[in-house]
Amino acid sequence: MKFTINRPAFIKYLSDVQRAISSRTTIPVLTGIKMVADKTGLMLSGSDSDISIEIFIPANDDINDLEILEEGGIVLPARIFNDIVRKMSDEKITIDVGENFQTNITSANASFKINSINVDNYPNFPMIDSNEVITLPTNLFKQVIQHTVIATSTQESRPILTGVNITIENNTLKAVATDSHRLSQRIIPITTPDNLRENSYKVIIPGKSLVELSRIVEDQDTIDMMVTENQVLFKAENLYFYSRLLEGYYPDTNRLIPTSSSTTLVMNAADLLQATDRASLLSHEGKNNVVKLSISADKVELSGNSPEIGTVEEELQYQEATGDPLVISFNPDYLKDALRTFGHQDVSVSFTAPIRPFTVVPLDDNTEIEQAFIQLITPVRTY
Repeated sequence: MKFTINRPAFIKYLSDVQRAISSRTTIPVLTGIKMVADKTGLMLSGSDSDISIEIFIPANDDINDLEILEEGGIVLPARIFNDIVRKMSDEKITIDVGENFQTNITSANASFKINSINVDNYPNFPMIDSNEVITLPTNLFKQVIQHTVIATSTQESRPILTGVNITIENNTLKAVATDSHRLSQRIIPITTPDNLRENSYKVIIPGKSLVELSRIVEDQDTIDMMVTENQVLFKAENLYFYSRLLEGYYPDTNRLIPTSSSTTLVMNAADLLQATDRASLLSHEGKNNVVKLSISADKVELSGNSPEIGTVEEELQYQEATGDPLVISFNPDYLKDALRTFGHQDVSVSFTAPIRPFTVVPLDDNTEIEQAFIQLITPVRTY
């Protein structure tokens, strides 16, 4: 195999594929990046068994300046290969695989020769039926990911909660994540093909996979999703992103979302975020990471108390506070994560009781879908 390519463009492709490569894998060949060249272009592949990424670089694209001089394939050690390509100086780079899997990397006057692995030793990626394709609006789906992955669990003791539960039915996509202390739910309208309209899909995709997907996918109009028993494939232009699915039953989250409230606070999300951030300065220093929200007839106050450090109190500038007086304590980090997903929108925060979960929703959701965007937070008992 031998090819030349524009080095800056090649660096971008290598970086994207390397997102799927882990140095901690128990399978040595998976620490490498697979490259296969034919007359149509160059395919780069990386995998850590959980995530697999393939990027195709077409030979007829002027930006890549790719010229295939000899067809073939090789697996190169990903980390060192990436470092070499980054530190070369010329605009163009040449990769040439010689005898005994020795690979020459040359650019300008610099030349490296590194040991490689036979491409036949690299495991095959799963076959996914492309007859059942669900097309998603890319930017909206990336937004769904950003709004929900914040609530996935980082504890491997309950692996199912490290994923986002995605349900597709009746021309909607519903994404829910919870770590049992908080919950994020986002529902968006999508167009389901006629041949899939009778079917419903329920998959649990690891949060880490979705984070990497949102980072790598470009701002194309749509992205295709295909599902098998234990894998999901997201396909965009020249990009194939595979992820394993989590197996098991996701908890029924519908029953967790309150249907009524006794107290409601309306204010700007960014203002509430900044106030919560200030209140958490002391709570982070203390043993208990808790802040308190007090709502009465004439004022709304956020406070924090750290016996080791001191206290903080701030009267909030709100638009509306209705219902029963309330004092509730919660983890400020959960509320900050939730509020960031709303940007500078006005939000409605609804409470049912001091020991019951409360919800944050956009004041104007601009959709006819019920509960289209909800952040739910469980309070902390304080005595």
